[in-house]
Amino acid sequence: MRSGHRLGKRPGHRLGKRPGHRLGKRPGHGLGRRFGWLWAAYGASELGTWLAFGAFPLIAVQVLHAGPAEVAALASAAAAAGAAAAVPLGPWAEFRRKRPVLIAMDLVRSAALLTVPAAFALGALTFLQLLLVSVVVAAADITFRAAGGAYLKTLLPAGDLLAAGARLESTAWTATVIGPPLGGAATGLLGPVATVAADAVSYLLSALGIRATGGHEPRPGRRPAARMRVRDLLDGWRYILADATLRPLLLNTALFNSLVMATQPLLAVLMLGPLQFAPWQYGLAFAAPSIGGLLGSRLARPLVARFGQYQVLVTAGALRALWPLGLAFTGPGTAGLLLVAGIELGLILCCGIFNPVCATCRLERIATDRVTRTLTAWAVTTKAATALLTAVWGVLGSLLGPRTAIGLAGAFLLATPLLLPRRTPAPPRRSVCG
Repeated sequence: MRSGHRLGKRPGHRLGKRPGHRLGKRPGHGLGRRFGWLWAAYGASELGTWLAFGAFPLIAVQVLHAGPAEVAALASAAAAAGAAAAVPLGPWAEFRRKRPVLIAMDLVRSAALLTVPAAFALGALTFLQLLLVSVVVAAADITFRAAGGAYLKTLLPAGDLLAAGARLESTAWTATVIGPPLGGAATGLLGPVATVAADAVSYLLSALGIRATGGHEPRPGRRPAARMRVRDLLDGWRYILADATLRPLLLNTALFNSLVMATQPLLAVLMLGPLQFAPWQYGLAFAAPSIGGLLGSRLARPLVARFGQYQVLVTAGALRALWPLGLAFTGPGTAGLLLVAGIELGLILCCGIFNPVCATCRLERIATDRVTRTLTAWAVTTKAATALLTAVWGVLGSLLGPRTAIGLAGAFLLATPLLLPRRTPAPPRRSVCG
């Protein structure tokens, strides 16, 4: 999953009742056995992802003796190529049952990752192999998340949509808190290749969990054309651009995520270089504040119940943009460390509230027969934008210095709330936004 292989950001619903959902029961109180297996599968893969966090750059540096340019290419080029490879997979998955697609994507990711420890054991590991594995995993991840949103729409009624998203979001942030420290210890004892193997095993466990969900999944109503056309590849983007809420929400999400991610390498250079923080201090400054995501995801439902989804969406979306500018003022010592941790805590808290509400809003507005294509287009756009702005901010960091480039990104982020959706007339299907 991703930098978050976050199925939790792609929940869905079915307009009807799932077995065992009783009238009068509080929404989200019990989401059923099938969702329980899906939740367990998601938790396993998410923990594996964070155990292996940073493993590929470490392997590139420590095992293959790669330089900074190669390490940067491993991140940006692999993400861009993976996004491009995922474009035809969205229409392909749309007209197939989603559970087999999810299992297949888990198996593809596991098999690709297992080639790394195998090649390392044989002394045949190369930088090209790392790059190709990264591309395959990125493409499979986008397809998994898109198909996952559609699959959830077959499992849950509309009233449980936000509850499911909040639970998965909470699980994601929990894995973010405990995964990197455990992965760091495993890396110190066994090396980074061992954590890649653990990540591969986590995808096998995820595939088993998804298989255990069982039940009948209806076949999509329309079969794909024998030959895929360019028009089919663009269906997701056309659907987003035609919707008065999805269009600004995608622009906001892509720009916000890209600017935040683009500053991470620069902040690492600043903290580990001129400010002389130890690596463990740098890791602590980002791992500990992830508690805010856990808290935010638990607050999402009660906040929506009190203030409404639209109000929570725009308020949390605006508040999360206020924090990153403060990172430009990071100084040395304990005060600087506390400043970074405090800013990250506020940022992640707001994101923990925003993410499940945004996912709910998005899927409520997407027609059932277009979910996979539309979510694929969404993920491809955000990943491509992140790759582009990461490269641009790398150049700006070299020209202006990391602190100035971080401040510039923070200033641009202050404008992102202007892209949040405005109130719009309700669409023909039930909507939670506008």
